[in-house]
Amino acid sequence: MEKDLKGRIAFITGASRGIGRAAALKLGARGGTVAIGYRRERAAADEVAREIVALGGEGVPVQLDAGDPEARDRAFDEIAERFDGLDIFISNAAATAFKPLAQIKPHHVEKTFAITVHGFLFGVQRAAALMEKRGGGRIVAISGYDCVRTLPRHGVLGAAKAAMEMLARQFAFELGPRGIRVNCVNFVYADTDSTRFYAGEGHDAMQRDVRELTPLRSLATADDVADAISYLCSDGARFVSGQTLMVDGGILLTAPAPQHLPSLD
Repeated sequence: MEKDLKGRIAFITGASRGIGRAAALKLGARGGTVAIGYRRERAAADEVAREIVALGGEGVPVQLDAGDPEARDRAFDEIAERFDGLDIFISNAAATAFKPLAQIKPHHVEKTFAITVHGFLFGVQRAAALMEKRGGGRIVAISGYDCVRTLPRHGVLGAAKAAMEMLARQFAFELGPRGIRVNCVNFVYADTDSTRFYAGEGHDAMQRDVRELTPLRSLATADDVADAISYLCSDGARFVSGQTLMVDGGILLTAPAPQHLPSLD
């Protein structure tokens, strides 16, 4: 693989597992230096760093709670001190309480929006200031199907992801003159820890439903989503900004929702 990201610095939140980990490995394989944002799982972040080195890049674990303003500032301060600049920022971290809206409490909303909305908004502010030192950069927000289709127990997270996509479009407008591209990647399903947690015992049945509803008759992997992220971070996407790239196998062309999703109860 071409090492076209040699000398470039990327920071990925929630990069110790799932989509974030897959994206970190993709950018590392292209020769990039990847700051691996993790909240608690330092051992997992260290393992991702080792894998990146084996692929020809450099991995640096950086502790970050995306929903904590002080922790967020400490993480960006560390990146500024270590690298004095940033080329790529991928806002991937997310968390929520999977509950019907009738059961949602104020602290559920506060936590979800603190990570997804505040984490993106104020993370981009810090990232953009570091990118200006490099003459520009690329920002990618990881969104989800729940902001364009209703899913049981996803109301608050879907609302937060929708807000994040709107912020991304506005940032693309405001930061474009400074050479910074901002885009989103939205996906329907990928076999990750969070998906399995959400689906619980119905995971296998949900997989079958999604496969049958998808025109390509297959399921996305974390690598498929990471490929889209990697593309938006490439020079090949030089003139792409303010967009949401759907990685869904065409499922949004179909009307029904999977029948075996977790219930509202």
